[in-house]
Amino acid sequence: MAALPKAILFDLDDTLIRAYAQPEEAWTRLLGGFAAQLDAHDAAAVERVRTTLMDEARALWTERAAAAKWRLDIPGARRLSVQRGLEKLGRPDAALANRIADAFTEMRRNEYRLYPDAHATVDALRDAGVKLALVTNGASQTQRAKIERFELSHRFHHIQIEGEFGQGKPELAVYRHALERLEVEAADAWMVGDNYEWEVVAPQQLGMCGIWYDPFEAGVPAPYRQEARAQPSRIIKRLGELVE
Repeated sequence: MAALPKAILFDLDDTLIRAYAQPEEAWTRLLGGFAAQLDAHDAAAVERVRTTLMDEARALWTERAAAAKWRLDIPGARRLSVQRGLEKLGRPDAALANRIADAFTEMRRNEYRLYPDAHATVDALRDAGVKLALVTNGASQTQRAKIERFELSHRFHHIQIEGEFGQGKPELAVYRHALERLEVEAADAWMVGDNYEWEVVAPQQLGMCGIWYDPFEAGVPAPYRQEARAQPSRIIKRLGELVE
């Protein structure tokens, strides 16, 4: 087994469980079922709707304060962005927008999957004496349901959810609190996750190692490629690489 730190903080969504990855494919699949209501009768028309809806969703999440609010109500954020998207397409219809948004939320919830090596990796790290924290953004009820559904609760020494703690990543207080609960210094800890800002850039400001999980081999996001100070300490494509 490779040299390990005293502690590792793990992200939840799209790190231990596949939850929201590859939204383009998911939206295309979902919108196909609403093609008639949207007058989108061919693939190109469906693609125009998908692009518009996703553009509105990205715009909604751009502003940091607004994003912190909507992370605690993702279904509500999705309803709003779909409503705005349909308005931009010249089809203002709040009822239809809400049906589409809620159908997407339900589809994604049904398709949550644990990454195949998640349990084995976490268990091996714990058995090796590494202190483990699960640090996730989002609402308490939503995230607790995932944690229980995928039998993660007993595997971590500390679980920290934005809706319970009162702050979310990338606020530095989030990482500091988790480190305090694990009783380790930042230099002795890793942060592992799929969000480049939250799991690489922010924790490295405290002196932690930022381990970027890139299972789809997307590569370092364009805004960070030329920034030497924002390079991940390590990139992994499988969680199991942590213990190999």
